[in-house]
Amino acid sequence: MVKKTIAIIGAGSWGTALAMVLADNGHHVRLWGHKEAQMKEINEKHTNEKYLKGIQLPTSIEGYSHLGEALKGLDTVILAVPTKAIREVLQQMQPLLENALTVVHVSKGIEPDTLLRISEMIDEEMMSSNLEDIVVLSGPSHAEEVSLRHPTTVTVSSQNMKAAEMVQDLFMNQHFRVYTNPDLLGVEIGGALKNIIALAAGITDGLGYGDNAKAALITRGLAEIARLGTKMGANPLTFSGLTGIGDLIVTCTSVHSRNWRAGNLLGKGHKLDEVLDSMGMVVEGVRTTKAAYQLAEKYKVKMPITEALYDVLFNDVNPKQAVDGLMARMKTHEMEDLVNVLGERIQED
Repeated sequence: MVKKTIAIIGAGSWGTALAMVLADNGHHVRLWGHKEAQMKEINEKHTNEKYLKGIQLPTSIEGYSHLGEALKGLDTVILAVPTKAIREVLQQMQPLLENALTVVHVSKGIEPDTLLRISEMIDEEMMSSNLEDIVVLSGPSHAEEVSLRHPTTVTVSSQNMKAAEMVQDLFMNQHFRVYTNPDLLGVEIGGALKNIIALAAGITDGLGYGDNAKAALITRGLAEIARLGTKMGANPLTFSGLTGIGDLIVTCTSVHSRNWRAGNLLGKGHKLDEVLDSMGMVVEGVRTTKAAYQLAEKYKVKMPITEALYDVLFNDVNPKQAVDGLMARMKTHEMEDLVNVLGERIQED
């Protein structure tokens, strides 16, 4: 593999952890963030204490606070900013680009109201002359564990599988295993919607409902994700893989998960504004809940967990009341969802 210079746009925990993976593979990494003090810390101390406490960064990672300098002469960029910042950052990048780019996005969300996935937002914001390919990297991957070089597996997907394989080669090493998946839509939907279920799982834990309730929530949450994703055109098998059940498990069960932590505080009685202020980092599941609720209405898909969480977040419904309401729903057959999903898929094929 040819060693490259790559820019990572976004110097939070995930962008920094991925910078470490690329640096371990011999690439030179330009890590961009808008805070000059943070970039100075990366360059002089080789740390990023706010986001990855106690981690020493490779010296081949350089911090840049000037976006044009970070992008100069490059053909590959990793986009690691929250969903709500993607359009603004792309608009800033646009006049600074010298070459057509392969953009690898590593965030997980859906834009409310437009209901666009991140790859669609990128395609919409970038002029065709400046965009070579879009690749998504997703899967069960806490930045804290990646930075410690703990074994991690992720998925990359693109409409151009040669681009996906190029990104696979960039990141693949003995600690960080990368699979390819041609189902771009499914990979993005699975990665985004699992944050909703993680918020709900945190609420059940905050209420003290235990492992039985959380196991049920995760299982039924996966059914919701697959039901919507398949209706939108995804391959249902994608949701049994890393970006489906894999990402769902890790995000719903770990204290590293900001979505779980936010839900946990909601379950303990804290108000949403208070929770978001205390987190210090973006909780993607909140915006995604609104988008998923709108998607469920658009595609006429039943998503009771999403609907209940929407009421908690945006209609001030008591979390206990919402969870108890889910348990009291009309009885149904467990296999009904699977039969419906596969049946619709077969009919379409």
